[in-house]
Amino acid sequence: MKPLWIALGVVILLVVGVGGMVASKWNELVTMDTDIKAKWAQVDNQLQRRADLIPNLVETVKGFAAQERAVIESVTAARAKLAGAGSVPDRIAASNELSGALARLLVVVENYPTLKSDATFIRLMDELAGTENRLSVERKRYNDSVQVYNVAVRRFPGNLLAGLLGFREQPFFEVPAAARQAPQVKFP
Repeated sequence: MKPLWIALGVVILLVVGVGGMVASKWNELVTMDTDIKAKWAQVDNQLQRRADLIPNLVETVKGFAAQERAVIESVTAARAKLAGAGSVPDRIAASNELSGALARLLVVVENYPTLKSDATFIRLMDELAGTENRLSVERKRYNDSVQVYNVAVRRFPGNLLAGLLGFREQPFFEVPAAARQAPQVKFP
């Protein structure tokens, strides 16, 4: 009878130990997943700030550079895509497109010194530069959280539990290849 109780005690300890390990891993992955969602919310917040600032910038530029309508329209179209994007990958793609359009707009600014002398334009450009810096910081924080989470989801033996519990890798906020090339500034 005594060996039966010992065997039962060992089985109970194993079940409790494995259950505790699964619960611990679950809590760890939930915490990391929530952290990624919070960091993405901050990225989204900065994307919205940028999107809200752009109409003012576009209207200012329109007043001084009507002949550059194509660049201005591309910024407006990219902003609209960002506003309509639903999923994280779609918002990342739309944000990258908006970044490219803004880079082209900055080249236009370099070609028109009158724009730089306008106080409103300078203030808006400072706001946009500050927003881009904030967005860059939030993107990095998001990617750092995604990296930690993805490692936890992929590392053995956590990957077995993560797969069983429904946790999957999250996408990084990656820079498109076009953004890696510096825009060319040509003076008239």
